[in-house]
Amino acid sequence: MAEKSRLRRTISKWANTDDTYARDMRATYVGTDRVCIADAPDRELVTLRGTVRSVTVRPRGGVPALEVEIYDGSGVLTIVWLGRRQIAGIDPGRSLQVRARIGVHDGHRIIYNPRYELISQ
Repeated sequence: MAEKSRLRRTISKWANTDDTYARDMRATYVGTDRVCIADAPDRELVTLRGTVRSVTVRPRGGVPALEVEIYDGSGVLTIVWLGRRQIAGIDPGRSLQVRARIGVHDGHRIIYNPRYELISQ
């Protein structure tokens, strides 16, 4: 009976759609010249890729700011473009590559005004 239980746990682990999705995302976005979001060091220049999960316009210090969350299967990172309300092509579901330094603001990892590239898959 214990063997059957272990088999079910193994199958359930591989069949879990959240884990499968995260594994597929890491395989797609993490490469030799890029690290995953979870492993990216703070305050060092990094190149990251991910899928845009959300796009929000939120004022920061009286200036409009476009906030974008990207996800690569390992973690989520907030990207902020100050003085922007929108950027053509940056929409939820779009793949994006950014190059910048990660900082921490109010306990959240964040990138301000990165170089970016829209990528197709």
